[in-house]
Amino acid sequence: MKMAFKSKIKWIALFVLILSMVSLVIHLSITKLSGPYSLQSTLMPAIGLNLTPIFDGDRAVRNKRSWGHVKSLKSLQPYANPRSSYPVPNEMSNGYIYAKIFGGFEKIRSSICDLVTISRLLNATLVIPEIQESLQSKGISYKFKSFSYLYDEEQFIASLKNDVIIVNSLPENLKAGRRRNEIHTYKPKSSASPNFYVKEILPQLKKSKVIGLVLHDGGCLQSILPPSMSEFQRLRCRVAFHALKFRPKIQVLGQLMVQRLRASGQPFLAFHPGLVRNTLAYHGCAELYQAILDVHTELIQYRRAQMIKQGILNDKLSVDSHVRRSNGSCPLMPEEIGLLLKEMGYSTETMIYVAGSETFGGQRILIPLRANFSNTVDRTQVCTKQELSDLVGPETPLPLNPFQPPPTKSEEQLKEEWNRAGPRPRPLLPPPDRPIYQHEKEGWYGWITESDTEPDPSSVDLSNQAHRLIWDALDYIVSVEADAFFPGFHNDGSGWPDFSSLVMGHRLYESASSKTYRPDRRVLAELFNIIHDNLYHHNNRTWKRVVREHLNKSLSEDGLIRQSLLSKPTTFLSHPLPECSCRIPSAEVPKQVKGNDGRFLYGGEDECPRWMQLSQEDTRSESAVVEEGSDDNSESEYENHGVEQQESDDSRDRSGLTQIPMDQDDEWDPND
Repeated sequence: MKMAFKSKIKWIALFVLILSMVSLVIHLSITKLSGPYSLQSTLMPAIGLNLTPIFDGDRAVRNKRSWGHVKSLKSLQPYANPRSSYPVPNEMSNGYIYAKIFGGFEKIRSSICDLVTISRLLNATLVIPEIQESLQSKGISYKFKSFSYLYDEEQFIASLKNDVIIVNSLPENLKAGRRRNEIHTYKPKSSASPNFYVKEILPQLKKSKVIGLVLHDGGCLQSILPPSMSEFQRLRCRVAFHALKFRPKIQVLGQLMVQRLRASGQPFLAFHPGLVRNTLAYHGCAELYQAILDVHTELIQYRRAQMIKQGILNDKLSVDSHVRRSNGSCPLMPEEIGLLLKEMGYSTETMIYVAGSETFGGQRILIPLRANFSNTVDRTQVCTKQELSDLVGPETPLPLNPFQPPPTKSEEQLKEEWNRAGPRPRPLLPPPDRPIYQHEKEGWYGWITESDTEPDPSSVDLSNQAHRLIWDALDYIVSVEADAFFPGFHNDGSGWPDFSSLVMGHRLYESASSKTYRPDRRVLAELFNIIHDNLYHHNNRTWKRVVREHLNKSLSEDGLIRQSLLSKPTTFLSHPLPECSCRIPSAEVPKQVKGNDGRFLYGGEDECPRWMQLSQEDTRSESAVVEEGSDDNSESEYENHGVEQQESDDSRDRSGLTQIPMDQDDEWDPND
């Protein structure tokens, strides 16, 4: 009897166990099939990111005040086609123009646009320009020439066939003259006028059939041209926004990054800190880093001394960085950006993509921003290492440790050098019981503790500088496609072309109504001075209202007018209005604003052609049907804008991206 009872119990337990397993399998299957992003694991392999969408009822949370388009700019459309008689270039050109371009991503892009324009002006055949940043590195893959390392050569030539004749190289008879240095070479400034080329260079071009240009300043033609040359301005736009496409692998990975950032169903904001060593040195912003690490201040000052010696900068070496910051000359610091975004109503779970291949100060400088916005990521967290390494191609192996230790110095020599160095804030030597780490022997940390002179870049340094072009290209794609863009620093009439200004100009051309902030750093510096002693714990409603009003104005006409006054005289691509846009007729008549020189600062665009108006009407009718059902919900979002919402621990668990452990971040500052 007992045996039969025990046997029944066993069968019952086995049945319950099987039933539980079946129930678990069914639940897992339902969850997998009903999940909105079941392919997420295949989209983001081996990156360790959590892209779980945040839902409010049946729709994703999306604050239209923070992410929606600027209504007053919706009528602006991209239109860079020729508007007047524009003949195809004559095959019997006046000669060839070849060029060497020095500088980073921003200077290269601006210089190429100017080169094409000059070639059209002089009826010359343009040879594909040489990008020196990639040519100087011996480790660059044999698969790429200098131009094709970054851009698609075939696309570039084909897109501009009706504008300029472009060839891959000089004819053989002219190559020999170049090797013997028999070709006249010019070094034009970025502010060179069309008359300079017509009167000075064109006669020599006709005589020798070839000239060379060496470009250092991010361009070779003045930004603002006479109204009679508006077709040349539109040519610049066709080059920058249509012909200059990145090579296919860069383009594909850039678009894949955008998809991954939007995989949660949420919009994302791109932020470029603008904390570049050259920029900080040029504008005298060294003291902003004293609270972080004095050695960074010294590095900036060293670069500033170099610029003064080379004639790039005509200014004193030591300036008051806090005065420069108050003048709006210095970038906004990440902690200030975090505070501004919070005041604009962005949730702490907002996805923020940090663009830029160089953030001087490393990850340490971004800690305050990451503390406020946990979903702050960069390309190393959105792409795998394999994906990034595939872009550079098969390269010549370089020595992993090119550092050569300096000769040993006696105690008397070290003491004498220390005394002779004066009040320089050199890094202190580590305690005797602690070993000297590798990063304290090599790189900038090593030379600054040993010498007053920065060493020449090694082969590894040159290779890394060339790779920055690719990283900037990826970040450029993401920044242009982002739902909102906030610059930590952008061109305001001084210096050379910068990353943020080019992104802002591209976004203005492609979608003028997208959220692109154009802050006045002078105004924001005054506002931050008010709460400087209480930066993290303030509750001044008047201050918050002023901040919101200023940033909202920067999104619309006021921001465009200011950008046209300050940025356009330096870089046309930062503000390609009104030449490269047209306006769809609307009920609201745009105001027209002219500057002292008579040029349109805003509102001088031509009316769009009929075919473009019809396509826009179809688009508007489709969007009206889609948005009809969401009008009721949007009202509450507008009313709740700016109201601080309490966040539960559950909401933190559902954040769009989970930060990777710090030991996996290759860019983490070793001094941290």
